[in-house]
Amino acid sequence: MAEPVTTPLLGELLQARGLVKPGEIDNALQVQARQGGRLGEVLVRLGAVSTNSLYGVLAEQLQAPLLDARELDEAAIRATLARLKLPASWWLDHQVLLWAVPEGLCVASADPLDLDVREALAAEPLGAHVRWHLLLPMDAEAWAQRLRHESQAGMGGSLDARTLRELAEDAPVVAFVNNTMAQALEARASDIHVEPGERECTLRFRIDGVLHTRSTLPMDRYPAIASRIKLIGGLDIAERRLPQDGRIGTRVAGREVDIRISSIPAVHGESLVLRLLPKERGDIGMHRIGMEPDHKALFLDWLQWPNGLVLVTGPTGSGKSTTLYSALSQINDGDRKLITVEDPVELRLPGVVQIQTQAEIGYTFARALRSILRHDPDVIMVGEIRDRETAEIAIQAALTGHLVLATLHTNDALSAVNRLVDMGVEPYLVAAALRAVMAQRLIRRLCPNCAQPHDDVQPLQSRWADLLRRAPDLADIPPAPQWLKAKGCDACSGTGFRGRVGIYELVTVTPPLQHAIAQGAAMEQLLALAQQDGRRSMVEDGLIKTARGQSTFDEVLRAASAQDE
Repeated sequence: MAEPVTTPLLGELLQARGLVKPGEIDNALQVQARQGGRLGEVLVRLGAVSTNSLYGVLAEQLQAPLLDARELDEAAIRATLARLKLPASWWLDHQVLLWAVPEGLCVASADPLDLDVREALAAEPLGAHVRWHLLLPMDAEAWAQRLRHESQAGMGGSLDARTLRELAEDAPVVAFVNNTMAQALEARASDIHVEPGERECTLRFRIDGVLHTRSTLPMDRYPAIASRIKLIGGLDIAERRLPQDGRIGTRVAGREVDIRISSIPAVHGESLVLRLLPKERGDIGMHRIGMEPDHKALFLDWLQWPNGLVLVTGPTGSGKSTTLYSALSQINDGDRKLITVEDPVELRLPGVVQIQTQAEIGYTFARALRSILRHDPDVIMVGEIRDRETAEIAIQAALTGHLVLATLHTNDALSAVNRLVDMGVEPYLVAAALRAVMAQRLIRRLCPNCAQPHDDVQPLQSRWADLLRRAPDLADIPPAPQWLKAKGCDACSGTGFRGRVGIYELVTVTPPLQHAIAQGAAMEQLLALAQQDGRRSMVEDGLIKTARGQSTFDEVLRAASAQDE
């Protein structure tokens, strides 16, 4: 019968190698009995043996090779940490390094006898076959700190493109990103924000114009998620120092969606934003954008003009594109040639020639506009006037028999005049071409399931009375204002709001206003002339929406400053 194999004691091995004397072992055992700790640690602390000598003997005792830390493959370790059930931070806190090999898992640690680590490995699918290695304590600590720091920084460390691609194509990562996009669409989110932090990565959805935190994830999951998002958007997954933009058309939860992806490098990693643009958005007619009857009638009059420049202004996300799409749908009766130039084309419109700019090949708004003018258009829609060249061509088109609809980034309607002049367009050309300007914002609609009467209506009643005094001819106003406030329920996810509606400021360029623009008049004079013609501010338009019970006045002031009145 074979004798059982016994593991030699550490003290015996140290003595056999001549590294310690018998008396030093006895002394260390007495200290261990009083203070605790492992024999090897006590011997090092007492100066009886060096750490390097101790670990050379431990490698023999445990039959675990002692590694040179310089031979470790950081990319392989990072890739493996990202695949384990426990977060990378747990393994690094225990100063354990792991990397996958075809036959199983290699584990390097200064303490292979740590029971917590062994139990954790037993629960890992990759841990069925483990090959142990020893690391010197100083090496294990240094590597753990290095990996922890770079993981928290979220920049993907030194992961090469191949490893990042492998992470991005891992099935759980693919499923997570797909599920996140599906949840965002279900929640009616317009954007998904992926924001790396020092210890956590935060996922936020923008719903009805307001950001809501959806979940937080350990930072060790961030590199794989970021790589997956960049991969589907056609971005360079290995480039983490420069901003990048990409786009993709795909199918999410059965819906066709265009996704614009933007990445910018930040302190803790790349911040990513996904703009979701469902191709099927239902009815986008004029009746859906929430204009008051008098505003709607005026805007429809503008659309019947044979020529001139009509601008829709507002910040990003204020609904300008939706308004112009609604306008095009309104006049798309087959009698006129409609052409758009956009970046990107957000919604396909039957019967409309839609052009996508491609700045990377030099096909800019200005270049596209020049080609459009040779294509016999009646109505031209410019997705955004961004520079002097585009502005001048748009004005030229408006002055040569075309109706030009365009967007501009300004806070109110009349600021569009200054914006065009600041771009370098002569005031007399602005005055000659500009026919009308509409500024707009989006405010959240009160949830119809849970809105309740407002407690303090006196300030609202005072504002309402003042509006009626200044605009006695206001049509179709609520006879009895319905002042409501948000509460929150399951239907609106506790926010008190569901959906959005527009508030507007419309200014027609009358002959007196046209003359003032040509003369380079100050904004105060332009505003006074518009007031004489019945201009209603966005705040006042929002007050009417509030009186109808559609929103709250606080929501109006959040979207449009009281200075706009």
